[in-house]
Amino acid sequence: MTTNIKMTEMINILIVCTNQPIAATIARLIDKMENWQATVALSLNDALENCYAKKFDVVLIGSGINQEHEDVLLLHLEKLKANTPVVKHYGGGSGLLYAEIYQALEKK
Repeated sequence: MTTNIKMTEMINILIVCTNQPIAATIARLIDKMENWQATVALSLNDALENCYAKKFDVVLIGSGINQEHEDVLLLHLEKLKANTPVVKHYGGGSGLLYAEIYQALEKK
């Protein structure tokens, strides 16, 4: 894998999903990985607060986030010059989740 992030560094992942049980499951899967840390945002406002408080390596968009809210989030990430890859994840199991995150990290 070619990425500017060393795999020994903590990789911070923001999960933006309005469905709390799904968000909790995704967070649990992410937190199982060594050096990965999940933060859950259950609303657009929560996601924006998190983005202004902390730098994330990947943002995962999950269920319940409409296109308008996604566009607002992308605009704010651009404003922050965060260069944070955004991945839409709507299920498919842990293997797909991990593959999506690794692909996003390669883009950094």
